[in-house]
Amino acid sequence: MTDPKFVAFSTQKGGAGKTTLTVLAASYLYYVRGLKVLVVDCDFPQYSIEDMRERDKELIECSPVFKKMFSDNMRLTKLAPYPVLSAQPENAMRKVREIIDDCEDEIDIVFFDLPGTVNNPGVVSILNCLDMVIVPVAADKVILESSLAFALKIQEWLTTGRTSVKQMYMLWNLVDAREKTDLYDQYEAVFEEYGLQTMKTKIPDTKKYRREGSKTLNRAVFRSTLVPPDKTLLKGTRLPELADELLGILNQ
Repeated sequence: MTDPKFVAFSTQKGGAGKTTLTVLAASYLYYVRGLKVLVVDCDFPQYSIEDMRERDKELIECSPVFKKMFSDNMRLTKLAPYPVLSAQPENAMRKVREIIDDCEDEIDIVFFDLPGTVNNPGVVSILNCLDMVIVPVAADKVILESSLAFALKIQEWLTTGRTSVKQMYMLWNLVDAREKTDLYDQYEAVFEEYGLQTMKTKIPDTKKYRREGSKTLNRAVFRSTLVPPDKTLLKGTRLPELADELLGILNQ
């Protein structure tokens, strides 16, 4: 990659997994694939990713197991933790540009964690700069309707010139293996009728995606801003496949 690519997992419905997907994609691509990333937490006022980074830092101090994971990863990869920038949407792009200009190493991907409210001038200004918006969607009526409404709003803005997002994809998240595959095919046919593209990778509903470090439990970690997803937990998560598909789309 030559110029940084700007990407957001975004939707207006809480619980669809956008913050978790942002962290996991950033950590996997940075610590495992070696791409330089910047994560921008614009989800004011909760700043979930900033809070996660602070929890990770606390674990280094109080959990010998997590501290060893962190030290081993630093020794193996020679990588300091990727930067997490917290900024309100209206200030985010200015601060991102400053970081990119001041950074000695080129940044490959900037991930944005956006608030759910799109009718915000700051959010619109960020959307205007994005190379790709990924809308997590689940086979749950509330999440499905909310995510579809969000995607159609962005698509409406695209057709009217209010935003210039380069690409937008729906992403199946929280997929239950017991559900019939034709259910997703039927939903995707509806997406296609609306002119919406869907990523091929489907993310399963697995507790691994929520496994963070623990102050009391000596266990492998999957979701963290300071260490990569544990290799022993990767099987069946479809995270490597998601990373491959994401990079393939961005490099088209």
